[in-house]
Amino acid sequence: MAKSSKKLLGVEELWKFERVGGLSLAPDGAQAVCSVSNYSMDENKSSASLWLLSTFGGAARRLTSCGEKDGQPAWSPSGEQIAFVAKRQQEGKKDDASQLYLIAPDGGEARRVTEFAPGVGAFKWFPDGKRIAFVAWIWPELKGGKAQAKRLKEFKERKATGYVTSEAQYRFWDDNLPMGRVPHLHVLELASGRITDLFEGTAYEIPRADPNADFFDISPDGRHIVFAYDPQPEKRIENRKTLVELHLGSSKFAALTNDPDWDFDAPRHSPDGGHIAMTAAHTGKKHTSPTHAALLKRGGRWQLLSDAWDHSVDSALRWSADAGALYFTAQDRGRCHLYRYAIASRTASIAAAGGWVQGFDVAADVVVSSADSLMHPARVHAARDGQAPLRLETFNDALLGSLRLGSCEEVVVKGALGEPLQVWLTYPPGFDRKKKHALLHNIHGGPHAAAGDTFHYRWNAHAFAAQGYVVACVNYHGSSGFGEAFLDSITHRWGELELQDVEAGTDWLLKQPWADRQRVFASGGSYGGFMVAWMNGHVKPGRYKAYICHAGCFDWQAMFSDDAYTWHAKELGAWYWDDPAKVRSQSPSSFVAAMHTPTLVIHGALDYRVPDQQGLAYYNTLKAKGVDARLLWFPDENHWVLKPRNSRLWYGEFFDWLRRHDPAAAGAAARPKRAPRR
Repeated sequence: MAKSSKKLLGVEELWKFERVGGLSLAPDGAQAVCSVSNYSMDENKSSASLWLLSTFGGAARRLTSCGEKDGQPAWSPSGEQIAFVAKRQQEGKKDDASQLYLIAPDGGEARRVTEFAPGVGAFKWFPDGKRIAFVAWIWPELKGGKAQAKRLKEFKERKATGYVTSEAQYRFWDDNLPMGRVPHLHVLELASGRITDLFEGTAYEIPRADPNADFFDISPDGRHIVFAYDPQPEKRIENRKTLVELHLGSSKFAALTNDPDWDFDAPRHSPDGGHIAMTAAHTGKKHTSPTHAALLKRGGRWQLLSDAWDHSVDSALRWSADAGALYFTAQDRGRCHLYRYAIASRTASIAAAGGWVQGFDVAADVVVSSADSLMHPARVHAARDGQAPLRLETFNDALLGSLRLGSCEEVVVKGALGEPLQVWLTYPPGFDRKKKHALLHNIHGGPHAAAGDTFHYRWNAHAFAAQGYVVACVNYHGSSGFGEAFLDSITHRWGELELQDVEAGTDWLLKQPWADRQRVFASGGSYGGFMVAWMNGHVKPGRYKAYICHAGCFDWQAMFSDDAYTWHAKELGAWYWDDPAKVRSQSPSSFVAAMHTPTLVIHGALDYRVPDQQGLAYYNTLKAKGVDARLLWFPDENHWVLKPRNSRLWYGEFFDWLRRHDPAAAGAAARPKRAPRR
C-alpha cells in the first residue's frame, strides 16, 4: 500500500483492532488457545471468541463463535478438551450467570457442564481431568446449591435496591462486592455434575478483590489444594495474606506460612509436588516493598529466591518442566519482560522480551507469550529451547498495515534529585524536525505504575500524535520498574518529585529546535489526573496552554470515599484526622487560589477507585473561580472508558479541547480565506 494512501490512526481504527486475551498451552505444547475480543462501534458492544494457534506455525483457527464473551480458556490435562467460562443460550436455556463449558480442540459444539445459580468464576483442572475447581460467590451461612439458588432468586426479586453492609471492604474498582456473599472454592465432578463447596461451614474464603485462578493451586496428585487467605476477621484490601492447604481426603486445613509481616500469594506446586512456589512481599516493613519469588519445601520453611534482584514480580509463577526454574513477568525500565529464573543459581534471564508481555503459559518445552509495544497491539509468539520465537497469528496485521504511524523514541533526561529520568516520545507521522510542533504530556497513573512500551487503547500515543503533537510520557519518581528506591522516593510527599520530573521533561522538550513553546499541553488519568490538577496549582499560568484531567484525584480527604481508603495513610503519611495539614499539603484542592489554566475534566460515575465527586468538585471549583473549564461525565463508565461510542466521544472532546486552546488553531481560524483565483 502506498504511503499516501495510508490512514492516520484515529478512534475508529482503535476499536477495530482485535484484542488478545487469556493464553493457555496444551499439555504437549503443540497448540495454544487464546480468547480474542472484537468491538463494534455500530452496536456499541464487544464479543469474545476462542482461537486455536499451532506452536509450529500456520493459520490461526477460530474455535468458538456462538458465545458473546468466551474467556479463561484452559486445556484439560489430557489435551482432549478445553474448558472456558461463558454466558450463552443453549438448548433453550440462557445463562443468568457465567457457567463452565467444554469444547474439543478439533471443533464441534461447546457443552455446558454447570448450571450453578451463583455462577462460575475462575477455575483450574484437577490433574486427573475428572474434576474442576472453581470460585463462586455464595452466602456462607447457607448449605448446598439449592439453598444458594433459592436465596439468589429471592435476592433478584426483591423490590428494595439498597446496599447494606458492615464490611470494611465492599467495593473494588467498579463493582460493589456481592452483598452478603463471599468467594468460596468449589469442586465440580464432571461425570455426575455434582458440585461441592470446599469451604462450607468454615471461615475460609478466597480474597475478595478479584478472586482469580492465581489465588489457588491443586497438587499434582490431586489430594491437596493450596490457596491464599486473608486471616484477619475484618477484610481489607491491603491485608496481608497467608497460604493455607486443604487436604481433600480429610477436609483438614493447615497454614503453610506463619509470617504475619509478609503478604503471600499466587501459590504454584512444582511438577513433582515437593515444593510450592509463591510470591512474597514484606509489606509489614513497608507498604511499597517489592514482590519476590519464594519457595516452600513441603514439610519445611519458606525462603526468598529473588530478593537480591531489584525487580518486583508482576505475575503468577509457572514452573519449567524440569522444575529447575520459574517463569514470571517483571518490569524493567518501561518494559515488561517474561523472565526465566533459575533456582539453583538465582539468576534471571529474559525468556520473552517486551514491549510489554501481557500474558504467557509454559508447557513441555514450549513458552507461549503475548506482548505488545508502542508500535503494535499484542502479538502471540511461541519459543522452544534454542529456537527463535515463532509468530503464531496475524490478527491485526492488515489493519496495522493500512495505517500511517509516527516513530517512537526513548530519551533520558536529568530529573528530580539529579537522577536520570526516562521519557518516551511519540512523533507525528511525517515528523519534520525543521518545523515547529505542539507538545503534549501524557502523564501515567499509579503512581506506582509506568509509562511503558505498550500499545494503549484508552490513551493511545499514536492517536494523539496523529493530531500533530509530539507526545511525551515521563516515568517520574514513584514509577515502577526502576528499582525499589526510585518507586518509594515519593512516599509521604506526593506531587513534589513528580512535578520536578514532568517539568524537567518540559525543559528538555523546549530546548529541541522543533518544539513550539507556545503550544504546550498536559493530560493525565488517575494519578496522572492528580498531577495535572497539582500542576494547575503549582506551575506558573501560561507555561501550559490547557490541561486535561481524566479520573483525577483532587482532595485526599474527600477521596476517603474510594475503594482503597485504607491505603491513604500509608501513602500520604497520616490519616486526615491525625495530621490534616500533612494531608492538605498533598491535595490539589489546597492550591486552588493559584489555578488559572483551562482544564477539561473527565470522569465516570461508576469509578470507585477515584469517585466522580473528585472530578465534579474540581470542575465546580474551576467554574466558581471563573477558570475556563469543560466537563465530560459518563453515567455508565468506570475508571476507564470501555464502550466504543463513549470512547469516540472521549477522543472527540479531548482533541476539541486542545484545538480550542491551541494558538496555531485559533490563528488559522482567524485568518481570512483567500478568494479563489480566476
